[in-house]
Amino acid sequence: MTPTGPCNAPGVVDVVALGESMVTFLPSRPGRLADVPSFDRGIGGAESNVACVLAAAGHSVRWASRVGDDPFGDHLVEAIGGYGVDVAHVRRDPDRPTGIYFRTAGDRATDAHEVAYYRAGSAASAMSVTDPDPAAVRAGRVLHLSGITPALSASCLDLMRELTARRPGRPLVSFDVNHRPGLWGDTDAPKVLRDLARGADLVFVGQDEAWGLRSAEAVRAALPEPDVLVVKQGAAGATVFEKRDVTFVPAPRVDVVAEVGAGDAFAAGFLSATLRALPVRDRLRHGHLMAAAALTVPGDHATPPSREHADRLAALDDAAWGRLRLGPGWTEEAQRADEEVRTP
Repeated sequence: MTPTGPCNAPGVVDVVALGESMVTFLPSRPGRLADVPSFDRGIGGAESNVACVLAAAGHSVRWASRVGDDPFGDHLVEAIGGYGVDVAHVRRDPDRPTGIYFRTAGDRATDAHEVAYYRAGSAASAMSVTDPDPAAVRAGRVLHLSGITPALSASCLDLMRELTARRPGRPLVSFDVNHRPGLWGDTDAPKVLRDLARGADLVFVGQDEAWGLRSAEAVRAALPEPDVLVVKQGAAGATVFEKRDVTFVPAPRVDVVAEVGAGDAFAAGFLSATLRALPVRDRLRHGHLMAAAALTVPGDHATPPSREHADRLAALDDAAWGRLRLGPGWTEEAQRADEEVRTP
């Protein structure tokens, strides 16, 4: 499946990513949040993470959202725009703050990991079917959404239902389930997320968040509607269901620094390869490579591999792909090697 939107129409971009971004405070050293003496500021948000990776990979990308008319909102708009993302359609809210959160340095899969969110009543939670600008939101070959947005408020859920409704002329709708139980309270999140996913054309879902389903095939049986379903299976790899075809590609071995942002990077890599109409195997491999870049840095954002480098790795035969091992700094090392080759 390749996006077929009006590529050359005025204002049309490759991807529009809609969702909340927050200022992230990363600890200066390991330990409990109560014990960490200082934090480094960053940016975090599933959809804006995808937007930044895609822009760094050479695509035209727009981020649509709301932030507070405050210094943290300034930082988000400037930082995300610094990646080359179009931020002209981010609304500034004078009455609601920009969301922020703090997290520990450890792997979030362990009991020692802590996250403290300060996002209730944030500017992004006021998004609705009329804000951000509906025309700007739909002006992409791909519209990328996630299951975080509908958990923010009733108006955000209404917006997501509107954007995932199957209507003629809409862009290709990409939806990352991103089930975060802590955001949903007593709401029946699995049902809401499944209903939204059924309206999308391309769906990403992690095996660990797939409502207790124990196999990729079971996830597909629960979500037969999307044209393309990508089931992420952690370090093992990922499986794509497209029409009657099923493709599994193992992930390369990675020396993991932190898992934050890896799922967003995977989605960006897969979307980038989809926009380029690459074969399914290569779409999965590009997803794995972008995820590997994120896994080998402590924050949400990593230097992605260059398109040329990623294409070379994605073209490896199965045996060479199976021997691939990626560690911290691997993308920077490849860039330096490429520059040395180009330097006379």
